[in-house]
Amino acid sequence: MNKSVGELAAKIVLCVLLSSVILFLGFVASLIVSLAGGALFYAPLVLVAAAVLVVFLAFLMFLPKRHRRKLYFSLLAVVILVSLTTAGYEIRQAYHQRIPVVSDQEVDMWPYRPFADTGKLAVLPEPSQLTLTEDLPRLDGATALYPLYAAFAQAVYPRQEYDLYDSEVMVNTTPVAYKNLIEGRADIIFAAAPSEGQIAAARKLGKELKLTPIGREAFVFFVNASNPVTGLTTEQIRGIYSGEITRWSEVGGRNERIRAFQRPEDSGSQTMLIRVMDGRELATPPKENVASGMGGIISRTADYRNYKNALGYSFLYYATEMVNNGNIRLLAIDGVKPERATIASGEYPFAAEFYAVTTGSDNPNVERLIEWIQSSQGQYLVEQTGYTPLVP
Repeated sequence: MNKSVGELAAKIVLCVLLSSVILFLGFVASLIVSLAGGALFYAPLVLVAAAVLVVFLAFLMFLPKRHRRKLYFSLLAVVILVSLTTAGYEIRQAYHQRIPVVSDQEVDMWPYRPFADTGKLAVLPEPSQLTLTEDLPRLDGATALYPLYAAFAQAVYPRQEYDLYDSEVMVNTTPVAYKNLIEGRADIIFAAAPSEGQIAAARKLGKELKLTPIGREAFVFFVNASNPVTGLTTEQIRGIYSGEITRWSEVGGRNERIRAFQRPEDSGSQTMLIRVMDGRELATPPKENVASGMGGIISRTADYRNYKNALGYSFLYYATEMVNNGNIRLLAIDGVKPERATIASGEYPFAAEFYAVTTGSDNPNVERLIEWIQSSQGQYLVEQTGYTPLVP
């Protein structure tokens, strides 16, 4: 009798020890799988497998030998079930990945270089009234405006190679362009109005930003093409981006959460969004809802696999000409569609001027170039590029 009790106690202790080891190893394995990207499926599967092994071990140690055959068949059935579930998951994932999706990469700027002869830039119908051969102002600016100021350079500057990132005609994001201007690496930048942070950064170095209007553009909002919402009001935009409106059903759409993308601080489009908010505080978005590039915010909204409920924003020319993504729909604002006619007339509420921005460069050709940009020839290139000139 004592021997039987001793054997049972030993089995219980051994079972507890082995079960603890199995569960610990299962927990560690689930953490590793989660870090490898399998948190939604494989991590729970590993924990379930560990639990099944513990149950199997307990039955194996305490069931009479005559019942073990059934136990092995039960374990085999579990293994087959897990295998089929895993195969189904992998097949679903493979199909999911085959669905077309727009790339998150930005627009390729290489074809827009001056004198690249790709047909991407607007050209004058007659020789330029201004020609510069030396003391070329160093130009930089927002991605969306590069095709415009590259066209200016092609009309006025000498024919030569202009590297995208290290030449007299560079292209960067709005924050980098303002930084280059403030720190003296550019003479003129082409961008939307600066943010409060960019104005403060200039003043810190004893510089004042001078903004010369050279054209007008629409700040546009867009949704996935499958979204039934075709327009929003200014107040609804403010309500969404302040966090007061959270579902599309509140603005005439489906009963889905609104995924309102934003851009990084000091980007041109984010600065414009802050102006649209008119003093109302922006809700802090989750990190994954901040798109680093303008192309990214468009492609994510267009990606019908994961972002059917998305709302994004950009500038009209960039969204319709440089990206031209058929999977997004531009929204009317206050019943007005973003078009050249409504931009020129002032009907579209989110139309704004864009600028040639300077900080008092000693280059003698800076003012000459800006005057030419404001002339009929410069404004012709503004219109032919796809923007709205100051005077139609």
